[in-house]
Amino acid sequence: MFFGSVEKPPRLSEFELNIPEKLVAQIPLKKRDQCNLMVLNRKEQTIKHRKFADIIDYFDKGDVVVMNNTRVYPARLYATKDKSEARVEVFLLRELADDLWEAMVKPARKVRIGNKLIFGDGIECDVIDNTISGGRVLRFEYNASNLHEFIEKNGLSPLPPYIKRNPVPSDKKNYQTVYASERGSVAAPTAGLHFDYPLIESIEARGVHTAMITLHVGAGTFQPVRVTQVRQHRMHEEWMSVPQSVIADIDTARNRGGRVIAVGTTVVRALETAALAGQLKPFEGHTGLFVYPGYQFAVVDCLITNFHLPRSTLLMLVSAFGGVACVRAAYRHALDSDYRFFSYGDAMWLERSRP
Repeated sequence: MFFGSVEKPPRLSEFELNIPEKLVAQIPLKKRDQCNLMVLNRKEQTIKHRKFADIIDYFDKGDVVVMNNTRVYPARLYATKDKSEARVEVFLLRELADDLWEAMVKPARKVRIGNKLIFGDGIECDVIDNTISGGRVLRFEYNASNLHEFIEKNGLSPLPPYIKRNPVPSDKKNYQTVYASERGSVAAPTAGLHFDYPLIESIEARGVHTAMITLHVGAGTFQPVRVTQVRQHRMHEEWMSVPQSVIADIDTARNRGGRVIAVGTTVVRALETAALAGQLKPFEGHTGLFVYPGYQFAVVDCLITNFHLPRSTLLMLVSAFGGVACVRAAYRHALDSDYRFFSYGDAMWLERSRP
């Protein structure tokens, strides 16, 4: 789904990049705010290199910074299949209803409708349906434990496929923003990983207000665009909520001449979805908003983001915000400067000119 006009449809080749494996961050830094920060000035066509802790210099009194408070749950579990006792990996994608989940399973060919998967602690599930994406619908049964407590205790962090190692216990903390509160994501809103509490307090002390939206990130965020004509890509949908309090915070900032600063592409999609009717209003439901070059932004003035996968919808959104040529030049500069890429990698600050 796409809302907005495009004068010249972008080509998929504009989002092709060769990211050397050595630059794909495999582990987080010991201090969240010590990653590199590239400051991209589209108007002046300049690039500055800072540390993320220096980002406070780019906030002004009266600004509002909007964050995504979704919480990543440890979605990867292991079970044994009844009768055969074969080991099965279960990746929980989303909760459809009480005790009913959509999941991906491995090996998929051996898990069929009617099978029972046994996890332990009195928890098991029945495979009741297939999904069009190759997944399974599972109905959980349990009598000894709370299901969510079991998942939190026994599940492994759903690290992205480009992190070539097994999850470790510390990932449950590191692959999570410090302000995460609303459980529902299988991937972290990674721009927020760089903030710690002292940095947030310093930003607020500067006269900047912080506001929280929720957008639960789905596994589709890692899927590359495969169609030649970008506008033909079918965007995955994700549940989101922009409450009235955030609308009020943005209105207050606007009235004082402040800017709306989005921490991550998920916040951009949420705020822009809430403004699709021509006016920013509270919104709760699913969004399939696909933002690519040519999109006319209605809400966001500044964007804090990571360095994203080639051919990803995230890179296309950033390119729409910062300009294709400008962002492409920034990525080349990041490659030449040995920046760390993707979820546990470095960050970028972009500001667009106001209409």
